[in-house]
Amino acid sequence: MADPARARKIADRIKVIVAEYLEFRVKDERLGFVTITDARVTGDLQHASVFYTVFGSTEERQATADVLEANKGRIRSAVGKGIGIRLTPSIEFIADALPEGAAHLEDLVAQTRARDEELARAAANAKPAGDPDPYRKPVDRSDDDTDAGTDVRDHTASERGADVDAR
Repeated sequence: MADPARARKIADRIKVIVAEYLEFRVKDERLGFVTITDARVTGDLQHASVFYTVFGSTEERQATADVLEANKGRIRSAVGKGIGIRLTPSIEFIADALPEGAAHLEDLVAQTRARDEELARAAANAKPAGDPDPYRKPVDRSDDDTDAGTDVRDHTASERGADVDAR
Protein backbone atom coordinates (compact mmCIF):
# COMPACT_ATOMS: atom_id res chain seq x y z
CA MET A 1 0.00 0.00 0.00
CA ALA A 2 1.20 3.44 -0.87
CA ASP A 3 0.97 6.37 1.47
CA PRO A 4 -2.42 8.11 0.96
CA ALA A 5 -0.69 11.47 0.59
CA ARG A 6 1.57 10.04 -2.12
CA ALA A 7 -1.41 8.47 -3.91
CA ARG A 8 -3.19 11.83 -3.82
CA LYS A 9 -0.15 13.60 -5.29
CA ILE A 10 0.15 11.02 -8.05
CA ALA A 11 -3.58 11.34 -8.80
CA ASP A 12 -3.22 15.12 -9.07
CA ARG A 13 -0.21 14.73 -11.35
CA ILE A 14 -2.12 12.24 -13.56
CA LYS A 15 -4.99 14.72 -13.81
CA VAL A 16 -2.66 17.46 -15.03
CA ILE A 17 -0.80 15.20 -17.47
CA VAL A 18 -4.03 13.88 -19.02
CA ALA A 19 -5.47 17.39 -19.36
CA GLU A 20 -2.31 18.69 -21.04
CA TYR A 21 -2.13 15.68 -23.33
CA LEU A 22 -5.73 16.15 -24.45
CA GLU A 23 -5.21 19.86 -25.02
CA PHE A 24 -1.91 19.79 -26.89
CA ARG A 25 -1.40 16.32 -28.34
CA VAL A 26 -4.76 14.84 -29.40
CA LYS A 27 -5.74 16.20 -32.81
CA ASP A 28 -9.15 14.65 -33.31
CA GLU A 29 -12.14 16.77 -34.40
CA ARG A 30 -14.49 14.50 -32.44
CA LEU A 31 -12.90 15.55 -29.16
CA GLY A 32 -15.36 18.00 -27.64
CA PHE A 33 -14.90 20.66 -25.03
CA VAL A 34 -13.64 18.25 -22.38
CA THR A 35 -12.60 19.05 -18.81
CA ILE A 36 -10.73 16.64 -16.57
CA THR A 37 -12.45 17.08 -13.20
CA ASP A 38 -10.73 14.51 -11.01
CA ALA A 39 -8.36 11.56 -10.93
CA ARG A 40 -8.22 8.82 -8.32
CA VAL A 41 -5.57 6.16 -7.84
CA THR A 42 -5.97 2.89 -5.99
CA GLY A 43 -3.90 2.32 -2.86
CA ASP A 44 -1.40 0.12 -4.68
CA LEU A 45 -1.00 2.70 -7.51
CA GLN A 46 -1.97 0.09 -10.13
CA HIS A 47 -5.19 1.64 -11.40
CA ALA A 48 -6.23 5.24 -12.08
CA SER A 49 -9.76 6.48 -12.68
CA VAL A 50 -9.93 9.76 -14.58
CA PHE A 51 -13.21 11.68 -14.38
CA TYR A 52 -14.17 14.09 -17.14
CA THR A 53 -17.05 16.27 -18.29
CA VAL A 54 -17.96 17.32 -21.81
CA PHE A 55 -19.82 20.49 -22.68
CA GLY A 56 -22.29 19.75 -25.44
CA SER A 57 -24.96 17.38 -26.64
CA THR A 58 -25.24 13.66 -26.04
CA GLU A 59 -23.63 12.93 -29.42
CA GLU A 60 -20.64 15.12 -28.56
CA ARG A 61 -20.27 13.34 -25.23
CA GLN A 62 -20.30 9.96 -26.92
CA ALA A 63 -17.79 11.09 -29.57
CA THR A 64 -15.47 12.37 -26.82
CA ALA A 65 -15.78 9.06 -24.95
CA ASP A 66 -14.82 7.24 -28.17
CA VAL A 67 -11.77 9.49 -28.67
CA LEU A 68 -10.64 8.95 -25.08
CA GLU A 69 -11.03 5.19 -25.42
CA ALA A 70 -9.11 5.18 -28.72
CA ASN A 71 -6.22 7.20 -27.23
CA LYS A 72 -6.10 5.42 -23.87
CA GLY A 73 -2.78 3.69 -24.63
CA ARG A 74 -1.05 6.90 -25.74
CA ILE A 75 -2.38 8.75 -22.72
CA ARG A 76 -1.16 5.98 -20.42
CA SER A 77 2.27 6.16 -22.03
CA ALA A 78 2.39 9.93 -21.46
CA VAL A 79 1.30 9.41 -17.84
CA GLY A 80 4.05 6.82 -17.34
CA LYS A 81 6.68 9.22 -18.65
CA GLY A 82 5.29 12.12 -16.64
CA ILE A 83 4.96 10.57 -13.19
CA GLY A 84 8.14 8.50 -13.20
CA ILE A 85 7.12 5.60 -10.97
CA ARG A 86 8.09 1.96 -11.49
CA LEU A 87 4.69 0.73 -12.72
CA THR A 88 2.41 2.88 -14.82
CA PRO A 89 -1.19 2.61 -13.63
CA SER A 90 -3.89 1.44 -16.00
CA ILE A 91 -6.29 4.24 -16.89
CA GLU A 92 -10.06 4.21 -16.93
CA PHE A 93 -12.09 7.20 -18.16
CA ILE A 94 -15.37 7.84 -16.38
CA ALA A 95 -17.88 10.48 -17.41
CA ASP A 96 -18.45 12.64 -14.35
CA ALA A 97 -22.07 12.85 -13.25
CA LEU A 98 -21.46 16.05 -11.30
CA PRO A 99 -22.92 18.48 -13.87
CA GLU A 100 -26.08 16.40 -14.27
CA GLY A 101 -26.45 16.18 -10.50
CA ALA A 102 -25.94 19.92 -10.14
CA ALA A 103 -28.51 20.60 -12.86
CA HIS A 104 -30.99 18.32 -11.09
CA LEU A 105 -30.43 20.19 -7.81
CA GLU A 106 -30.88 23.53 -9.58
CA ASP A 107 -34.21 22.28 -10.97
CA LEU A 108 -35.31 21.23 -7.50
CA VAL A 109 -34.36 24.63 -6.05
CA ALA A 110 -36.29 26.41 -8.82
CA GLN A 111 -39.37 24.25 -8.16
CA THR A 112 -39.12 24.96 -4.44
CA ARG A 113 -38.88 28.71 -5.04
CA ALA A 114 -41.95 28.58 -7.29
CA ARG A 115 -43.90 26.70 -4.62
CA ASP A 116 -42.78 29.17 -1.95
CA GLU A 117 -43.95 32.11 -4.09
CA GLU A 118 -47.29 30.39 -4.69
CA LEU A 119 -47.69 29.78 -0.96
CA ALA A 120 -46.79 33.41 -0.18
CA ARG A 121 -49.43 34.62 -2.67
CA ALA A 122 -52.04 32.34 -1.07
CA ALA A 123 -51.07 33.46 2.44
CA ALA A 124 -51.34 37.15 1.52
CA ASN A 125 -55.12 36.90 1.04
CA ALA A 126 -55.77 34.33 3.76
CA LYS A 127 -58.02 34.94 6.74
CA PRO A 128 -57.83 32.95 9.98
CA ALA A 129 -60.41 30.22 10.43
CA GLY A 130 -62.90 30.71 13.27
CA ASP A 131 -62.94 33.67 15.61
CA PRO A 132 -60.46 36.47 15.10
CA ASP A 133 -59.34 36.01 18.74
CA PRO A 134 -59.47 32.28 19.55
CA TYR A 135 -58.36 32.63 23.19
CA ARG A 136 -60.86 32.42 26.05
CA LYS A 137 -61.41 35.49 28.14
CA PRO A 138 -62.57 35.46 31.74
CA VAL A 139 -66.30 35.92 32.17
CA ASP A 140 -67.28 39.28 33.61
CA ARG A 141 -69.71 38.56 36.50
CA SER A 142 -70.23 42.19 37.50
CA ASP A 143 -73.41 42.40 35.40
CA ASP A 144 -75.19 39.62 37.39
CA ASP A 145 -78.03 40.56 39.76
CA THR A 146 -76.61 38.59 42.67
CA ASP A 147 -76.49 39.76 46.25
CA ALA A 148 -73.13 40.37 47.83
CA GLY A 149 -73.84 37.83 50.59
CA THR A 150 -74.52 34.84 48.35
CA ASP A 151 -72.00 32.18 47.39
CA VAL A 152 -70.09 32.83 44.22
CA ARG A 153 -69.24 29.57 42.56
CA ASP A 154 -66.39 28.86 40.15
CA HIS A 155 -67.82 28.47 36.66
CA THR A 156 -65.72 25.46 35.67
CA ALA A 157 -66.25 23.74 39.01
CA SER A 158 -70.04 24.15 38.75
CA GLU A 159 -69.94 22.54 35.33
CA ARG A 160 -68.37 19.47 36.92
CA GLY A 161 -70.95 19.42 39.66
CA ALA A 162 -68.69 20.35 42.52
CA ASP A 163 -69.48 23.07 45.02
CA VAL A 164 -66.54 25.31 45.70
CA ASP A 165 -66.81 28.28 47.99
CA ALA A 166 -64.88 31.24 46.70
CA ARG A 167 -65.05 33.21 49.93
